[in-house]
Formats: sequence, C-alpha cells, structure tokens
Amino acid sequence: MTPPTIVLLVRHALTPTTGAILPGRAQGLHLSDEGRRQADAVARRLAALPKIAAIYASPLERARETAAAIARARGLALRIERGLIELDVGAWTGRSLKRVARRPEWRAVQRHPSGFRFPRGESFTEMQARIVSALARLVERHAGAVLVAVSHADPIKAAVAQALGTPLDLFQRIAIAPASITAIAYRLEGPLVLTLNSMDGDLAGLVA
Repeated sequence: MTPPTIVLLVRHALTPTTGAILPGRAQGLHLSDEGRRQADAVARRLAALPKIAAIYASPLERARETAAAIARARGLALRIERGLIELDVGAWTGRSLKRVARRPEWRAVQRHPSGFRFPRGESFTEMQARIVSALARLVERHAGAVLVAVSHADPIKAAVAQALGTPLDLFQRIAIAPASITAIAYRLEGPLVLTLNSMDGDLAGLVA
C-alpha cells in the first residue's frame, strides 16, 4: 500500500498590514514582531513531528521569513516554490480592505469569485489552478513523505476547496488565519483534509 504524501500548508505569520491592506505581490513586506513570534511558535509545533522531508515557501518575504524559522528548527534548507505565491490582485495592490469592500466588485469577490479577475491581475480560477498544480508537483517529488508549504490565505483556501470538492464560489467560507497549519494527505484514492486552520495543539497524530 502506497503511503500518502502529507502536505502541511502554513499561512505566513502576521505582518504590520495583515487584515488592513491587500498586499498582493508587493515586495518588501516583512513579518511584524508578533509575526516573528508566531513563526517561532509554528516551528516549535512542527518540531513534534518525527520527520519532515522538505520545506517550501512562496517567494514573498513574509512567507520566506515564516518558513525560515521552521527550516532553522529542522536543520533543513528552505526551497522556494513560485506556485505558492499570493493571489495577484493587480490594480488593487496596496489598497485598504475597508476601501475595496465598498466597491461594487467586492460582492463578486465574496459571492462569485470564480467569475472575477482583478484588474491587471489574476483570476481566482487561475490562482486555484496554480496552487493545485504546484502542490501536485511537490507531492510527486516527495511521494510518501511529509512536507511543509508556506503560502498565503487565498491560495491555501483554494487548495482546501479543491481537496474537499467544494466549488470555488464557496471557498470564502474557509478560514485560514495567520500562522495556522492545514494538513492535507494526498492519496491514490484522492485527497483527505486532516486538519484545517489549526492554531495550537499536538500535530503528531496527523502523521502517525
């Protein structure tokens, strides 16, 4: 029997603008002091797992810094996987969430994301296809192993929706908090979501 490949999807830890600004793919956004504490806490939680084969991160600083804490604790090299990058919000990059929430397009973002493309940016369907393809490559590369992939809220939510067979138009009902851990086992029979948006507690039972 082929063992599953378990992917531990970690959302990057807090930045100074988390929850207030749509950063998109803007460069130069680093973890806050609290975010660095969160990243160290995630690394301690993952230390309970007997073996992690590889640690991957989105190329954006906030994801790399979160993953670096995990990599240091495990003594592993950090690998960059561009497919884990944040949703490209195009012309909305850097705008406040309060401001964009007043736009008429916000209803589509929340209720019908499968039909929405950010101006000069990416569509939600493209983002989901990208993250699912990236994870498939990692699963093929590390068949039967446990690996960490540090990404962003919307890509992780989209990966979870695909694993659950949930329509993309309902993916906004999935919560992915900063520094949370979501575990998906990829099996021959199909993916199995082991835990979602986990913020504390022992993870050892997931990979026994």
